[in-house]
Amino acid sequence: MATLALAAERTVMASPETVFGLFGAGAGVGWVFDAVCDRLEVGAVVGMRAPIGGLAGDGDVEILGRIVAMRPPRAIVVAHDLPWRGRLRCLFDADPGGGTRVRLIAELDAEGLRWLMRRRGWAVPDELPADSHPVGLLTSKSGPGSVFAAATENLARMAVEEINADGGIRGHPVRLVVGDDATDAEVGAAEARRLVRSGCQVIMATTTSATFARVAREVGSSVLLVHTLMNEGGRGGELLFQLGERPDDQLRAAVGPLMRSAGGRRWFLVGNDYCWPRIVHACARREISGKSGVVAGQGLVQLGSLDFGPLIERILASRADLILSAFVGADAVAFERQCYARGLRDRCRTLALALDEPTRERIGDRAAAGLWAVSGYFAQLAEEANTSFLARYRARFGRWAPPVSSISESAYEALHLYAAAARRAGDGDPRSVARQLTGRACQFPRGTVTLSGPETVRQHLHLAEARAGGFDLIPASP
Repeated sequence: MATLALAAERTVMASPETVFGLFGAGAGVGWVFDAVCDRLEVGAVVGMRAPIGGLAGDGDVEILGRIVAMRPPRAIVVAHDLPWRGRLRCLFDADPGGGTRVRLIAELDAEGLRWLMRRRGWAVPDELPADSHPVGLLTSKSGPGSVFAAATENLARMAVEEINADGGIRGHPVRLVVGDDATDAEVGAAEARRLVRSGCQVIMATTTSATFARVAREVGSSVLLVHTLMNEGGRGGELLFQLGERPDDQLRAAVGPLMRSAGGRRWFLVGNDYCWPRIVHACARREISGKSGVVAGQGLVQLGSLDFGPLIERILASRADLILSAFVGADAVAFERQCYARGLRDRCRTLALALDEPTRERIGDRAAAGLWAVSGYFAQLAEEANTSFLARYRARFGRWAPPVSSISESAYEALHLYAAAARRAGDGDPRSVARQLTGRACQFPRGTVTLSGPETVRQHLHLAEARAGGFDLIPASP
């Protein structure tokens, strides 16, 4: 496939050897395109911001990927998944005027060009075959929620390929149409309208609850809208389905064991300031009180925050033994890295409800060690169904593909649930399909999932502790 090359350039007043060696070190604002990378070696994850494609300032493109090649001290090659798939070369050359000229050269294929044009406000129609069955996936390919989006899109595509290998839906091949909400509810609403114009009668929303609520108001009376990942519930209806873990269930499974492990009872509640974290904190107050614990403080910050220093000072002053985190995506990454840097990990045990494998990987092995998570799926599940599932994922997307988690696996489940319901319904009317979604127990990589109503989901939850390279599942108490 033909590609374009987009370039950005910056001069750093240091030698190429020095600049190369400090790549990803976070040595200062703007240092080598704000690259963050814990270790400079092939396989390491890296995030960076770059003013490519004519975007600058607040329009910098956030790149998430992995180092796949290096030529010290001249070149680093990053294979990135977001906001489009491609390769990015970072070149380090001595500048005649002194210092180092750092050039960033990004490949832009057709997918990337469409993303960039839409981000700049251009209306780019989706061209689909006439006989196809369009299915929408609304996720966060950019913004703070983008940490988990690449694996989500991968698994959605894998599900579609499996559905089509099984005959599609009523003889029509399924075509995935992807929208990027940029972790912003209004952008999500605009993207949902685009998916509907493309012919999608169902949208899988792997987004924040803020986006889901906004999209539900926008299109929830005309298409089937499925919130796939963990959420607070409360918005189910004829065409609105909410799958995933619920805070009450997660906290019931985790609060008692964590208090026993930490030997403490004073909690500090933190998270982003929107509907899901606020409900998480309300549920936590009830559960902590029921376990004879105490809430020593609470702090909510806006999505996209970078400096958590004042919040960490409040936690330290509260003498908390335990932290409950309802941060998501890049905010969870930044908060936990800063907690580790301030020594908070040695003083407090942390339960993070949205901590999944890609988020743990971005936090880093050292900074994430000891964090607790609770969800219906972890890649470490030893059952054959999960082993086979992960083998298919790696065979399809390669060794450098982002890790699978409960968040991304939920999109895979939702698409298979929809396809089975659409086949049983016998017609394409969203209400007919919705009626066929409930009342069945299904087997997935996470185990048995029972959907008995638009927001009534039963599944087994697992408690896990982060370690280098993944999670250790914690056996349930007798």
